[in-house]
Amino acid sequence: VYGNGARGGSAESDRPQPFSPYGVTKLAAEHLCRAYAENFGVPTVSLRYFTVYGPRQRPDMAFHRLIEAARNGTPFPLYGDGRQVRDFTYVDDVVTANLAAVSADPPLGTVVNVAGGSSTTMREVVELIGELVGRPVLIDAQPPQPGDVRVTAGLTRLASQVLGMVGTENTGLAGLEYSQDERLHGKDGKRQLVKDALGEPISMVEVERSEPGEDLKLALDA
Repeated sequence: VYGNGARGGSAESDRPQPFSPYGVTKLAAEHLCRAYAENFGVPTVSLRYFTVYGPRQRPDMAFHRLIEAARNGTPFPLYGDGRQVRDFTYVDDVVTANLAAVSADPPLGTVVNVAGGSSTTMREVVELIGELVGRPVLIDAQPPQPGDVRVTAGLTRLASQVLGMVGTENTGLAGLEYSQDERLHGKDGKRQLVKDALGEPISMVEVERSEPGEDLKLALDA
């Protein structure tokens, strides 16, 4: 809803300026929630997620497709110059925020950022995933997509004040910062780190279910 936000981060008090039709619909939903909260006392909280990643991510999302591209040697379509900045948020922090929004009892109609706390360009993401998988990601350069903003970054002071969230479980792409992670020693370490950081679906093809109802498990050595 912030549109092309500031590199230093957008606060909930900043004027929303959606840059895409998708952003407009999100802002409209927030206004609807606030209207019901103020007119009818409906307890609503709107959480503004910033680029969520993690386990069970949909296969059409960028991280999954990037890993597949690196593993299979297929080109990944990169739109624009790759210098678009994103504030990546680990899914565990999103779950924590949702539970906190229910239990913390914030004021009716509250709007809160849920962000990872750091900024990363798409080029950096491509390079990191290539190094972690052990194969470079082939890039299919494409023109910029309409509605694609240059920068998203969220300030999370209000999340701390209203929801009681102190810091995040995995700041930005902390799970991908292999250079300072002692688990990264050789091929197995890299595979484990990708699994931990991006969530288990390194490849939706390489999963197995041993019993009905059990979680999907990676066949990492397939």
